[in-house]
Amino acid sequence: MGKISQVAAKYIIHASISIEGVVDKPDIIGAIFGQTEGLLGSDLELRELQRNGRIGRIEVTSEVHSGKTSGTIQIPSSLDKAETCIIGAALEIIQRIGPCNAKNKVEKIEDVRVSKRNQVVGRAKELLKHLMDNVMPDSQEIAEEVAYSVRVMEITTYGREKLPAGPGIEDSEDIIIVEGRADVLSLLKNGFKNAIAINGTSVPPTIVELTKTKSVTVFVDGDRGGDLIIRELSSIAEIDFVTKAPDGKEVEELTKKEINKALRSKVAFEQVKLDLKPLETSKKPTFGKARPTSRPATRTTSRPTSATSRPPSRPTSTTGRPARREFTPRTNTRKPVLKVEEKKKFKDMAEELIGTRGASILDENLAILGKVPISELLPTIKSLKTGMYAVLFDGEVTAPLVSTAEQAGIQYLIGMESKIKTAEKTNIITVSEL
Repeated sequence: MGKISQVAAKYIIHASISIEGVVDKPDIIGAIFGQTEGLLGSDLELRELQRNGRIGRIEVTSEVHSGKTSGTIQIPSSLDKAETCIIGAALEIIQRIGPCNAKNKVEKIEDVRVSKRNQVVGRAKELLKHLMDNVMPDSQEIAEEVAYSVRVMEITTYGREKLPAGPGIEDSEDIIIVEGRADVLSLLKNGFKNAIAINGTSVPPTIVELTKTKSVTVFVDGDRGGDLIIRELSSIAEIDFVTKAPDGKEVEELTKKEINKALRSKVAFEQVKLDLKPLETSKKPTFGKARPTSRPATRTTSRPTSATSRPPSRPTSTTGRPARREFTPRTNTRKPVLKVEEKKKFKDMAEELIGTRGASILDENLAILGKVPISELLPTIKSLKTGMYAVLFDGEVTAPLVSTAEQAGIQYLIGMESKIKTAEKTNIITVSEL
């Protein structure tokens, strides 16, 4: 007798059976064939359909509880929908199996193709995920991987001490001083080609020479070692800006976002001088001849040689390392007073900038020289250099921006807020003050 397997079927009839007595599986199968014989005509005769392969093997499962038999019936079919449903309905006419009353009910007719389709879709999702994760990187990943390899290959050495450095250390006007080779590689990987490492706590002469001609940012780890390096550099080199990695982190561990944030938050060295006072006080006697408690130097010469001697109320020394007290009075230097018409003009223009994340650069006639995004404000000021009178922008006034504005001779720097209250040459104003 030819039979069709469940795998080749299009539909499966699922039925449940309940029998008032104890019977065996052959009794159930015999009742199905016997009680449906001649019921549906010759075209839908179960025996003939099974012989032709249109109906598959009938599967019966049964179990006995308290003298009653219950179970399930599964009939695979390759007939069409209507014919399969007719076969299923015919099963429900079975009322007796052997000597026992029986009740048969079709629970559902399953479309095998739907199940197979769901299986195919699920497996396809797994294969696609594996392909995307392990086999086929996208174009962005390929570009980043190639760029990283090129940047790592670009690391060079600089100076007599062969210090690890990026390829742009010679040509760049701004340089970043870091602690070691790994820090240079980290910056290089993220697009900064102007970094150089001091390779230890002692500052090499090459670094000292570089600081005389370059704008210098010191970028150190967020630990005590980083503080010591800043102090060491401050005693023998010319530093412009200082920034640190977050507490407990090293520069080489930072992500690109953290590196950019740290460099944007760099602070002018003049603002951190007071934190270095204990170290400078202990070192300065080595450069003078007088003892720390001696006063003769101030009586015998107008140029005190002792850095630790108590200075007069108005110091006149112009030699040696500038005393820290000389910087404080300059922050209170009288600046031009804001005129009424200027104040009104600034207020109107600042209100227009709120929410735009943009900046306006004005000349002495309060005419707009140009408008730029905040992200391009610093490089724009550096490129223009002169002719700027005021800058209004939708952002916070920062130390690097103040330093750049003073170098460019800008009179007014107007932002939405500011943590810096005063500057040497530039008036710092917030919108609330207007």
